[in-house]
Amino acid sequence: MLLNAHAVALCLAASLSAVSGQTFQRLGTCPDLGCVIPPDQQDFLPGQEFDIRFEIHAPKNGSEAFNNGVPDDKFSATIAKDGGKARSIAEFFKLSEPALEKWTFSWFEDLFARDAKTPSVVNVASKAYRRVALYAPGTYTVTLSYYSGKTTTAEWTVRPLATKKKAKNVIFFIGDGMTTNMITAARLLAHKTVNGRYQSHLALDDFPVVGHQMTHSIDSFITDSANSATALYSGHKSSVNALGVYADSSPDPLDDPKFETIVELLHRIWGSAWGAVSTAFIADATPAALTAHSRLRSTYGVLVDQALNGVQNYSWTGTGGPDVYFGTGAEQFLAGPGSYQGKDYYAEFAKKGYSVSLNKTSLAAAPNDKRALGIFCKSNLPVWLDRNVFTDNMASAKNDPSGADGPAKDLPGLKDMTLKAIDVLHKRGGKNGFFLMSEAASIDKQMHALDYDRALGDLLELDDTVRATMKKLEELGILDDTLVVVSADHGHGFDVFGSSDTKYFAAQTDDRAKREAIGVYQNSGLSQYTTPKPGVSYGTGANFPLNWDPRYVIAGGQGANPDHREQYGVGHKPREPAKVGANGEAYVNNEDRPNGFVVNGTLPTGDTQGVHSLTDVPVYARGPCQEAFGGTYSNIDVFFKMAGCLGLGWGKNVTEGAGGADGPGCHPKRATVELP
Repeated sequence: MLLNAHAVALCLAASLSAVSGQTFQRLGTCPDLGCVIPPDQQDFLPGQEFDIRFEIHAPKNGSEAFNNGVPDDKFSATIAKDGGKARSIAEFFKLSEPALEKWTFSWFEDLFARDAKTPSVVNVASKAYRRVALYAPGTYTVTLSYYSGKTTTAEWTVRPLATKKKAKNVIFFIGDGMTTNMITAARLLAHKTVNGRYQSHLALDDFPVVGHQMTHSIDSFITDSANSATALYSGHKSSVNALGVYADSSPDPLDDPKFETIVELLHRIWGSAWGAVSTAFIADATPAALTAHSRLRSTYGVLVDQALNGVQNYSWTGTGGPDVYFGTGAEQFLAGPGSYQGKDYYAEFAKKGYSVSLNKTSLAAAPNDKRALGIFCKSNLPVWLDRNVFTDNMASAKNDPSGADGPAKDLPGLKDMTLKAIDVLHKRGGKNGFFLMSEAASIDKQMHALDYDRALGDLLELDDTVRATMKKLEELGILDDTLVVVSADHGHGFDVFGSSDTKYFAAQTDDRAKREAIGVYQNSGLSQYTTPKPGVSYGTGANFPLNWDPRYVIAGGQGANPDHREQYGVGHKPREPAKVGANGEAYVNNEDRPNGFVVNGTLPTGDTQGVHSLTDVPVYARGPCQEAFGGTYSNIDVFFKMAGCLGLGWGKNVTEGAGGADGPGCHPKRATVELP
């Protein structure tokens, strides 16, 4: 029997039932055969719109086989506030009862079932209630009743009202995959020490408040960029690969239960401007999650269309399009197989009044009073180190954003894009303010490739951008009105443990002898990255290394990696640590760092790159509400802290337990809301 593609490919995740394995789980939000989505323990902002789905599962085979595979299609569900009277979902939200849906999916209970190719087949009965909201703070208990006596209960919490706008603007920098350990390594590379004391600091070091966020997702304690960005932008935990939705088991990855993001709320309530900037392709998870509602982060063309036009075939209308959209990924904009319905999305954006920039020069010339699209190459932006130091690496690229054969030229960097975005958003936001997300994407992408110098170069580019942003805000007279938050979506298990003498290392021919070049403790010495290399000037200015290729380099690594060669020191060519052979297993790429010694991997044998880690990631805050960001908290709390500072939590005078009293699609802007 053919396996359901999304059940296998996404490994749909879940709270564990007693009979299920941990590696594969029946559904991330469903601990029993009755599923309540949003699940137990979910928090909501007052007035935040969301969808509800109930699923009844009837496994036909496997250890969970039940009721001959026939799902109960007479199930019912109620909701009660703070222990009050329970009412049906339709009555409570003043909705018509939705149509019953049915489908079938498959999953593996564990690795043994996977190896034996014996999936469990599950028949489903379901209902979805679209675009509702809860306005009154408190605890709501949702009870799903099915199979003549079985129940599944979920408790939802609506957080306190936040009706005062304390920050006019928010700028949210995301160093994708960035950890405290990487920040300390980047500081060592770019800033000189004398007798153990730094003579200059990172821009991040000057932030008055530092906290830490925990990055767990619904289905895993190791998150990916999709569900972590979802949590940061919406306050809702999700599953691996999912953007702006709770992953359900339906065949359609675009019909899963949705919830409003911070820019959708900001547009609906305040009419503020918003923008996204990234050094990744703009349909990548972190920038796309601001407006995306899809179980599959890989539906790139659809995600670009959703950013511009909202979710098709649903009442989820989005924001009317970003005011600023700067990044890469021309494949999703050029007419052809990579774009949604094959359309030319440069033209689609232009039809809606956007200026369109394909290089740094046209970006600088774009008018500040007009919505702006900037797509500067195919795939991801070349990393800072290759754009500024090893520039020959870009000559052979085939990434021209116009679709022409040849390399993209006249490329902007993260700083160029961010400062232009602030100009446009400040002008267009006016008295309503703005929200900007700016992502240094290749910190993560280069950590995956074990290319640590390129990752740290992009981290230093982020820090340089933060420094320039503070100066820009001060010049515009809006520094005191703007909350600036710098964080990450997840981390990698990277750290520096010493130094390596590259000259001695290269002179050795035996793997074990090469390891003698590594100096630990007192033998690690001091950084030579801040001592100019004779006869060489990169021209990259302060806050970057003066010598990327000293004799004594940092020795670092991470705990999750494939078999590979390790040489330490900057590679003049981008790194590809392992390759996949004909048998599907990864093997050491002997052409990558050929003079290195072999390091045995720790990952499944088919993996060619490093993976994310459990580590908490830092949160830096400066500006209005900065004090809220100290301490250790969940990633969803980053959303609630920003949303509270923007005054996005709002309510209305309603009867006991009422929510969504106006019905879907009728929620007014704040100007017409009557607060208690």
